[in-house]
Amino acid sequence: MIPPSWLHLAEPAIKRVGLTCLHVRIQQLVLRTFIDVVQLINFGFAFHLFKENVGGLCFMAGPSMLPTLDNSGELVLESILPHRLFPNHLGRGELITLTSPVDPSRIICKRVIGLPGDIVCVDPTGLKAHSTEHVVIPKGHIWIAGDNAAWSKDSRDYGPVSMALVRGRIAARIYPFNRFTVFSKNATHIEH
Repeated sequence: MIPPSWLHLAEPAIKRVGLTCLHVRIQQLVLRTFIDVVQLINFGFAFHLFKENVGGLCFMAGPSMLPTLDNSGELVLESILPHRLFPNHLGRGELITLTSPVDPSRIICKRVIGLPGDIVCVDPTGLKAHSTEHVVIPKGHIWIAGDNAAWSKDSRDYGPVSMALVRGRIAARIYPFNRFTVFSKNATHIEH
């Protein structure tokens, strides 16, 4: 592009050649492209904010949640906003997403087993601890487990998990379409 200081020198030549119209067209094209890029960046920011604060679709894969979620991967609907608004309304049996206590760069999916104040058996399967070992869940923490105990790394390995690590809830399985499911709390709580 011609620097503005030189533009007054170039104007007579542009007019003689008949490029005035072309010059205006180029300016309009550059302006339109700039506006499109800004709108695309705004959309990207809006999408990111929505995904991080309201919810969205997530791809889940791995053996720890078999048979609820398939090993080969499924598309699920993650609901974040209700947890942000009501962080203390987690329920036993809910599927949640959370930042891994072992690797903070990973988001994991587990089932809530115990809430603050609950007494839970550390490992009912006896694979990682004696099945007679119990723990009281401290305030501000939950006990989580994968549905496939043999392949899950969960509270049996790292103990109670801070509720601050919880990101949201898994509301539904969207894909594959033939396995569409709306998830709900499905745990039995036994009062003493």
